[in-house]
Amino acid sequence: MLNSFCALESRYVGEDPIANAENFDFFVMIECPTPWTQQAFNSKPIPDNLRNLVKEFGESKTTVEFLLFYNEELKQPDITRVFIFHKPTGFTQGYSQYEFAVSDINEVAPAVRKCLLDKNLEVYSLESTTRNIFICTHGSRDKCCAKFGNPFYCQAKTIVNNLGLNHVRIWQTTHFGGHRFAPTAIDFPDARYYARLDAESFTAILTRTGNLDFIKRVYRGWGILSEAAQVLEREMILMYGWQWFNYKVAYQIINQSDDDKFNRIELSFMKQDGSVDIVQADVLVNENKTLYLNNCSGGEVETIPQYYVENLLTSVNA
Repeated sequence: MLNSFCALESRYVGEDPIANAENFDFFVMIECPTPWTQQAFNSKPIPDNLRNLVKEFGESKTTVEFLLFYNEELKQPDITRVFIFHKPTGFTQGYSQYEFAVSDINEVAPAVRKCLLDKNLEVYSLESTTRNIFICTHGSRDKCCAKFGNPFYCQAKTIVNNLGLNHVRIWQTTHFGGHRFAPTAIDFPDARYYARLDAESFTAILTRTGNLDFIKRVYRGWGILSEAAQVLEREMILMYGWQWFNYKVAYQIINQSDDDKFNRIELSFMKQDGSVDIVQADVLVNENKTLYLNNCSGGEVETIPQYYVENLLTSVNA
């Protein structure tokens, strides 16, 4: 597979993208112009205090994903934006989102440390109707994100402008995993991950209209759930349609095997009228469909599990 792209190989073998959304306590997004180096926080504009902060939280029990983002058209002079997305507990539709700005990137680290340690984020709350969609264009990290991510980032901005969606902002961002799914994106505040986006699927995601069958090929999962729960949640999307995105959800793992190839998952979901339903199902690894894919960034061949759902029990009243 020399001189090939793992994103093309993934499509060719029919890899199911589900169960590939990362789950963190916090996402911290820092505005920083491109170009970005392979290790994003070694990029020239990044000060030492910010590099040290990333390292500090990399060794912390609190899980934090630090990413850089940028959009030249939305850049405001003499300020650096910071987004913090915090995963709530209990029933939720997604992450809580916060935004603030500092006059210099050197001020980012102390401000972020205070927010994460004090958890005093309410003063930075951002209107929940604002959607921030981050598209990986980190080509120095993986060539798929250059070949597929960069053109789609430009296309996505055009689509949002043509639709007149003033509440949606499009950003390019550094690597958040899943380069073989390029072009790939995270839609906040939901924290839903998408793969292999094109104009048609992206327009449907933006407007939440149309047939949802495409979700089977583009949905990586929901960043509030475990991998196995993400598989079941996709079944609920297909069952309830776009209305599902308006429900608040909580989950628990009822039972699982030591090798994690079997999980019994329970999803509780609160509808808009306040009623709560519960669904249970077994999520299993299909041993006969495990894939072994090359990584075009180098390294070992990746073992990719594929999942299926059994024993689905729906509408069990809480």
